[in-house]
Amino acid sequence: MRSTLLAAAVTAAVLLVPTSAEAATTFKNCTEMHKKYPHGVGMPGAKDKTSGTPVTTFKRSKALYQANTKSDRDKDKIACEKK
Repeated sequence: MRSTLLAAAVTAAVLLVPTSAEAATTFKNCTEMHKKYPHGVGMPGAKDKTSGTPVTTFKRSKALYQANTKSDRDKDKIACEKK
């Protein structure tokens, strides 16, 4: 009985974890990223560095941002931000 409960708990936990492909897609460039995320991707809590109206509609995801840090030219923790 105990091993059955443990196996069920482990199976449930595995199902809740997103796959690495889903969590960390690396895009070739900003054009490719904008097809799925039109306003870019950034870390939760990131703020757009701009003298105008900041972009606030970007996808917030630590894993996606980390997979695409090469596309964050101004180092504001948002890759490929676009209005």
